[in-house]
Amino acid sequence: MTKRIAFAITLATSLVVAGAASAQIKFGVGGPITGGSAAFGAQLKNGAEQAIADINAAGGILGQKLTISQGDDRADPKEGVSVANKFAADGVKFVIGHFNSGVSMPASEVYQENGILQITPASTNPKVTDRGMWNIFRTCGRDDQQGTVAGEYILKKFAGKKIAVIHDKTTYGQGLADVARATINKGGLKEVLYEGVNKDDKDFSAVVSKVKASGADLIYWGGLHDTGGLLVRQMRDQGVRAPLMGGDGITDDEFASIAGPGAEGTLMTYGPDPRKRPQAKDVVAKFRAKNFEPQAYTLYSYAAVQIIKQAAEAAKSVDPKKVADMMRSGMKFSTVIGDITYDKKGDITRLDYVMYVWKKNAQGKITYEELE
Repeated sequence: MTKRIAFAITLATSLVVAGAASAQIKFGVGGPITGGSAAFGAQLKNGAEQAIADINAAGGILGQKLTISQGDDRADPKEGVSVANKFAADGVKFVIGHFNSGVSMPASEVYQENGILQITPASTNPKVTDRGMWNIFRTCGRDDQQGTVAGEYILKKFAGKKIAVIHDKTTYGQGLADVARATINKGGLKEVLYEGVNKDDKDFSAVVSKVKASGADLIYWGGLHDTGGLLVRQMRDQGVRAPLMGGDGITDDEFASIAGPGAEGTLMTYGPDPRKRPQAKDVVAKFRAKNFEPQAYTLYSYAAVQIIKQAAEAAKSVDPKKVADMMRSGMKFSTVIGDITYDKKGDITRLDYVMYVWKKNAQGKITYEELE
């Protein structure tokens, strides 16, 4: 009898130890893996996957290894909800994503209902974090910051000039354009044109004709790189030489590939280039060794995983709600995009926007470069 009891205890102990050793923390990364915004989906996916690989190589989180699955939302809110439901059914506890604000918001409601913590590297609409939800954070800034930076730059550098404002009717694009517009209006500058286009359209001849007739000296664009690139190309084809100014939604070299030579001179708001931060040097080298240039939100995605790791270790728990509480505690997180702290909404506390210009580099390639 004693031997049987001892054997049972040994067996139970072995099962507990084996269970702990095999325990895994499930992550999901959601974004537009296919479609016009796939370049940004690749950034989110590669950033999160590299961070998880690096964390696993260093022992995981609290002794547990991380797994990651991806969900293609195709930049569509309904698809985003489908991805969120699949993540919930699969037992995912932490989500990196989504890219589009209009996708992140409905998906976040599913995550909240299922106890899942979400960090978006790229959704900048203020409503993402203004809804009082416990589970939503971001590593990027907000459009009420970004649009204000853009509007103030216009007031300073284009005082007395004619400004056209065009957006793609999306939550992100129109929201950003409206903040920039309100900022210049408050500064006494009234736009000569305000128009919305459909993000999936290919022919912008009608709106280009309106821009041309308005005599605009600058076109402010609220939208993504694929639509914006086509707009620039067609403006140049119709003889419009005024520069475009966009936001973080055009931060991929694919913008210049679509726009062509006319992309040169485009202005853009985006955070200080994280690839240049000393904290990112080794990680950037890993991406480049794989022939992937970690532009825009790649490192923002990597940082999101780093933050979850640090918060979980500080909380001594991988419970998403306890991790979220730690993130809102004022704790400082050391990441590849710099030190980050959060306010109670889930927003970063630093102002994260500067101005860039698209120009030819030493190799003759048109890409973005931070203005001095």
